[in-house]
Amino acid sequence: MSCSFAMSSSVRREFSEPVSTRFIAPATRIYHPTRSKYEIGRRGFAFKGIVASGASVIGSSLVTEPAQGIERLPFKPEGYNFWTWRGHKIHYVVQGEGSPVVLIHGFGASAFHWRYNIPELAKRYKVYAIDLLGFGWSEKALIEYDAMVWRDQVVDFLKEIVKEPAVLVGNSLGGFTALVAAVGLPEQVAGVALLNSAGQFGDANKKNNQSEESTLQKIFLKPLKEIFQRIVLGFLFWQAKQPARITSVLKSVYVNASNVDDYLVESITRPAADPNAGEVYYRLMTRFMLNQSKYTLDSCLSELSCPLLLLWGDLDPWVGPAKANRIKEFYPKTSLVNLQAGHCPHDEVPELVNGALMDWLSTLTPETSLQTL
Repeated sequence: MSCSFAMSSSVRREFSEPVSTRFIAPATRIYHPTRSKYEIGRRGFAFKGIVASGASVIGSSLVTEPAQGIERLPFKPEGYNFWTWRGHKIHYVVQGEGSPVVLIHGFGASAFHWRYNIPELAKRYKVYAIDLLGFGWSEKALIEYDAMVWRDQVVDFLKEIVKEPAVLVGNSLGGFTALVAAVGLPEQVAGVALLNSAGQFGDANKKNNQSEESTLQKIFLKPLKEIFQRIVLGFLFWQAKQPARITSVLKSVYVNASNVDDYLVESITRPAADPNAGEVYYRLMTRFMLNQSKYTLDSCLSELSCPLLLLWGDLDPWVGPAKANRIKEFYPKTSLVNLQAGHCPHDEVPELVNGALMDWLSTLTPETSLQTL
């Protein structure tokens, strides 16, 4: 999740699998922002900035300085572009020319959360940023939400709008969505990049102890439970959409809160004002959140067949570096870049994320249709 606002902390997961042999893993590197080039070398975690398993970014101002001198996507209250998917209105942004890169936001966020990434990436690529159904400027559809709904949405977006092989980039919930979409449409996904992705590994020792519901549970206890959930979650949603609450949650997951501004807060509060937003929140919290164990990282990674990049905010209070390390162990050819940032590194340290992402994109071989000549 990009920055899940007043929600259960269980939406943090990931997945990946042996990267295809077409991927050329980068050597250990150190990025010096003042030189705009990479040099071979290795540094310890003590430096402020990025330290990677294979790539490092250092610089004394990288943690304390906001996104200065980086172009920002203009905020449009009416949104940018819309596409009709299964009868629902879907919002997306598109900029630039070249090989396509699709950005997928996290829980509670929108395409506007990629505000500092879209303009920079668009200088070399055709960049799309999509709002998942139920979030952002996309329709707040009253459906039963499930990870496969967003997978199907992204798969169809690739088929109908992008129409050529693309790299999927996702933060938190968007990361998990990128992975399942890559597995669902491998011929059109040239690579996947995850930023503090949601997703969990399966527990082989965990047994399914669910038993058939009794008549008492069906007739009396289940309705009472739903009434109680609606009351509690209704209050939590009202609280969660308050600007002060959103600001507080964002600051708790950004190590450097300089970019927690009115633009970001409005990009969250405006969609929350939709008449159906409260019901969508209830369905997400009671259906989707409680059924995440059905889809595991290991099951997705075992089917993945494209290059994988992990851009990981190591100071994330929700999804720490241990998960990234486990993904890399499961999928050995993964490229891992560790960032001194929180849950939303693309917005907190966009200059580092943009640089590391474009560097990785440039290592992809021509067969993936992403080499920039």
